[in-house]
Amino acid sequence: MDIDKIVSNLKDDFKNNRVQHSEFVDFMENVKDPYLVLICCILSLRTNDKTTIKATRRMLELARSPKEMINVDVEELAQAIYPVGFYKNKASQIIELSKELIEKYNSKVPSSIEELTKFKGVGRKTANLVLAKGFNLPAICVDVHVHRITNRMGWVKTKTPDETEMKLREILPKKYWIDFNTLLVTHGQNICKSQKPCCSKCSISMYCKKLFN
Repeated sequence: MDIDKIVSNLKDDFKNNRVQHSEFVDFMENVKDPYLVLICCILSLRTNDKTTIKATRRMLELARSPKEMINVDVEELAQAIYPVGFYKNKASQIIELSKELIEKYNSKVPSSIEELTKFKGVGRKTANLVLAKGFNLPAICVDVHVHRITNRMGWVKTKTPDETEMKLREILPKKYWIDFNTLLVTHGQNICKSQKPCCSKCSISMYCKKLFN
């Protein structure tokens, strides 16, 4: 398994637009505020990127900080982010989380996975993305794409994203952790799809064991 070559090929595909970037992926690549990374990631859970990016832009017209967010009416926020999955729950979650940030963290998003996962509805995937994209700290965000592709390639043999994260922490050099999610999400959306992977167009096919379920 040549991890360096695999990552190099994926980066080359991404930088040279051999794979199409979703608007949401490109948006998140340029968001550096940990709070915005956090609330945008919450919106994206169980929602496709096309829907998420539109909802994200409507949300950010209402508020871009915890202090602004707590003054937004929950129904107004819910209407703005509709039709993301569980939009009513997410609206309440974002406002309550913003209040908690103000009251307990002086409006600053904590930079540890232990503190981030104390927030209601924030799991390891979201917490790791905040660390990686919001704080530029080495963290592996494992979503369905990362979980599927690394199992399909034979890197890991795991049943859950959390298990995959722990295995990847053992084998993936830290220098790749921050960008790994972006690269595999884009690869998964374009090439290594769940039902019909395009192996003939895959730049890392020669390194893949093709362990299809």
